[in-house]
Amino acid sequence: MLKFFMVFWASVLVSSAGAVQAASAHNRIDLLTENFPPYNMSVDGKNFAQEESLSGIAVDIVREACKRAGIPYSMTLRFPWERIYKTALEQPGYGVFVTARLPEREDSFKWVGPIGPDDWILLARADSSLKIGSLDDVKRQGLRIGAYKGDAIAEDLVKQGINPDLSLRDQENVQKLQTNQIDVWATGDPAGRYLARQQGITDFKTVLRFNESQLFLALNKQTPDDVVQKLQNTLEQMRKDGEVQRILERYL
Repeated sequence: MLKFFMVFWASVLVSSAGAVQAASAHNRIDLLTENFPPYNMSVDGKNFAQEESLSGIAVDIVREACKRAGIPYSMTLRFPWERIYKTALEQPGYGVFVTARLPEREDSFKWVGPIGPDDWILLARADSSLKIGSLDDVKRQGLRIGAYKGDAIAEDLVKQGINPDLSLRDQENVQKLQTNQIDVWATGDPAGRYLARQQGITDFKTVLRFNESQLFLALNKQTPDDVVQKLQNTLEQMRKDGEVQRILERYL
């Protein structure tokens, strides 16, 4: 009889441990991101990186939030953006960051944030004499406007009747602007200025600020609500204790 109970309780403990592991694995989040400095980037600048080979404002914030909240995670940077966005949208257990929380996207994900600002601006060369008061001026003047394929800014421009010259990497627009292939560059602030500085360009000027936006972590809709809430609460605590500000100051 004693042997029976020992075997019984051993099997219970194994089952319990298995259940804990299963629950932990079930709550694991595979986080996908792209090269979008200064928020997310690979250390070596390549279009594939994992874990500690990633850096940036959002990478550091999301990584710290997951660790503090005790949420198992992996972090991978891939290319192109459209593919990783689609993966997070369609496959349970995935998330993508950072992305704008737009009305048309609201019901497609569960959201954690905001992580940081991403105002939408038009940048021009320092010697440009352009006077732009609205996007209607862009259309009236027939300006060539560069944007990043798959980005929310590019999508919004198309909806407003503007057909931007699309690049697969936002960095390409720096040289396009410098070499007069485009008249203005539609990008985010601070992301655009950071990309320009990385290529030694510091004298672009803002000719229009046409939207104020915030960037978020977007999680697949099947992510458990308690996981989402843990991450949200942790992010808010990080903001209160100054950790978010310390991370921002490392990059800006």
